[in-house]
Amino acid sequence: MTVRWGFIGAGYVASRAMAPAVHATPNASLYAVASRDQDRSATLEPQVVHRSYQDLIDDPLVDAVYISLTNAQHKEWVLAALNAGKHVLCEKPLAMNASEVGTMLDAATRNECLLVEAVWTRWQSRMQRMAQIVKSGELGEVTGISSAFTFQGDLTDNYRLDSSLGGGALLDVGVYQAHLWLMLLNEDVSFSIESVERTMGATGVDLTTHAQLQLNSGIAAQLLSSFDLPAQQRIEVTGTTATMRTGEGEAFTLWKQPSMLLIGETVEHFEADDAFALMVHGVSAAIEAEESTIFPAASSLRAAEITDAIARFNN
Repeated sequence: MTVRWGFIGAGYVASRAMAPAVHATPNASLYAVASRDQDRSATLEPQVVHRSYQDLIDDPLVDAVYISLTNAQHKEWVLAALNAGKHVLCEKPLAMNASEVGTMLDAATRNECLLVEAVWTRWQSRMQRMAQIVKSGELGEVTGISSAFTFQGDLTDNYRLDSSLGGGALLDVGVYQAHLWLMLLNEDVSFSIESVERTMGATGVDLTTHAQLQLNSGIAAQLLSSFDLPAQQRIEVTGTTATMRTGEGEAFTLWKQPSMLLIGETVEHFEADDAFALMVHGVSAAIEAEESTIFPAASSLRAAEITDAIARFNN
């Protein structure tokens, strides 16, 4: 079986990464696209271009829907797709808050459909190797996880600077770091927040969020997310017997480029891979009821609970 995908939204990630990934994946095909611009939709080379999001959802030949809209639009169109009996892969963050994520998960269960947050970094071979090393005990007992994802760019007229659309650095790049903790710690994370430092922008969104937490009552975690600081991506995991950190190659947005991982005195090298294609293949396989590498949907709820708590925290 080939899963027929319908895309809602034809922006940068959909056109540059996801559409090529679907076209390159044997168990998936890009059947339909709907966006605000039909000409742009056509550039993704689907079989069908729909005039509206609802027309795509109503198309009986669409098996699964990929949603890449502003964060504030996720809930409406995820629920519409699930209630129409479509499986859904939705861009991160899955929703504006944990309450919305819970509503989505309930709808997925009720309609017996798959709902996956498109945290494509979880399918990277190096990231999966990092989780394997932690779980093997090679680092000893984990005592600390430190990570950063920062960048600078012109975000004029970008939804990332609009609080009503779910903007802000924490929801944009901090969510990757919350999912990192879940992936490394076997999807089982309790947490308490020790401190949060923020730099707020003129539009009311956080340009920088730096948070320090305790995970599982003993792991010191630091998160740095920013639109305002020089570009930096790093992951370091400290254990009682060894430390592991990312080397060459961006820590989170690693895509189609070789990379390296340092574990104590050992260096491991990874060939370039396409984590978007690996994600499409994995989700399509899960839809086909074959063996897949889908992470638990409950982890998306936990990630949202973490970012909610950081956003609400007052020192």
